[in-house]
Amino acid sequence: MRNRSAPLRRRPARARLVAASAVLASVLISAGCQSPMAMTAPSDKPRITRGDNTVADWPLKFVRHNFGAYCYDTIGCKVLYAGFPHGVDNEDDVSPPPSHFGPDHRENWNAGHLALPNFPSPAIVTWRSKDGEAHRAEVDIGEIFKDRLIRHNVPREDIPEGISIGNPGIVLEVNDRTINVYMRAFIPTKELQIPGNRYSGHRDDWVLAWTRTY
Repeated sequence: MRNRSAPLRRRPARARLVAASAVLASVLISAGCQSPMAMTAPSDKPRITRGDNTVADWPLKFVRHNFGAYCYDTIGCKVLYAGFPHGVDNEDDVSPPPSHFGPDHRENWNAGHLALPNFPSPAIVTWRSKDGEAHRAEVDIGEIFKDRLIRHNVPREDIPEGISIGNPGIVLEVNDRTINVYMRAFIPTKELQIPGNRYSGHRDDWVLAWTRTY
């Protein structure tokens, strides 16, 4: 411990200045030097690196997506995608036909598994068709959407400038022996889709991207 009775001796101002300069030089050397050109050079990353688009990014692409799966006229239907299971709880559960859910069953679809990076491993689908025959399929979502384009029905000139378009939804539908893959995106429009309805300034159609019967 320092003797409290002994006064502290301060170094001369010149010595303090020299010491501070030495510390500053050491920091600069250890950090390295970067020229303004090096710091502002163009990136080699893909053009779209965020999860939304505007018409300036045309054609619209996506780097993340939402996912859901639905089964109809099947027995024991299960879908595993991105580590998350969809479908029934056991092998004997029966899924009713689409007509059970009304004239347009797709209106109630929801891609509830959110913000998945493009792309997980293929979806594993196991089920029995309504005649009792067992099936197993691997559906490669990444291959289906390898162009990364958002499927939609809105011309570029109908979309307002500067409006953000978020992650699209992808739904895998199992219907008896057929698997369908749809995409849906919320696309704002300049004009109302239903005249007089102020909440109809968008399109969000389910667009069929892939189908196969087993």
